[in-house]
Amino acid sequence: MPPDKWANPQAVWDERYGEPEPLFGLKPNAYLEAQSKRLPLGAKILLPGDGYGRNGLWLARQGFHVHTVDLSPVGVERARKAAKAAGLQMVIEQGDLATWKWPVREFDAVAAIFVHLPSAVRRLVHASMLRALKSGGLAIIQSFTPAQLQFSSGGPKQVDMLCTADLLREEFASAEILELEEITVYLDEGHKHSGMGAVVQGVFRVR
Repeated sequence: MPPDKWANPQAVWDERYGEPEPLFGLKPNAYLEAQSKRLPLGAKILLPGDGYGRNGLWLARQGFHVHTVDLSPVGVERARKAAKAAGLQMVIEQGDLATWKWPVREFDAVAAIFVHLPSAVRRLVHASMLRALKSGGLAIIQSFTPAQLQFSSGGPKQVDMLCTADLLREEFASAEILELEEITVYLDEGHKHSGMGAVVQGVFRVR
């Protein structure tokens, strides 16, 4: 793909999700797995940007009601086939998070795991995430920080698409911070997220 490939992000993700080997493995994200323990069995969870469904499929297997949305039709179709093969009931939808009609006060949790967007779009998506939550609902976030640029374990190279604790604190100001930190972790999520990584992660509760 040409250097300006991110001018067409759908094409980028279609190509990546079309690869036989799953980019980020099949195991759930470790932070999401840990934070899911905060939720009651049967909770309704929205996962924007879940690609081929590795996190959504795992949550559905745990007994949660899962709704995923992703830009890539290739990723969405792959997730649908995997859910059908596993006998899982999920809502798996294709859509652009910037223009998708976000539900309001419908979910017990929304989890955005390594959903990297231009800052202007990210702010809109984070605001939409908060509106999609019921009172007491949780927003669970893990993203790369600008410090990730020193590592080779994945993530965008554009600083504008990276995030920090200060930015999350500002963008989720209306919610209660249950935890929020910038740390270096070891990533073991397929060949695209492998090695040490600089992340910001947090959990926010809607008042």
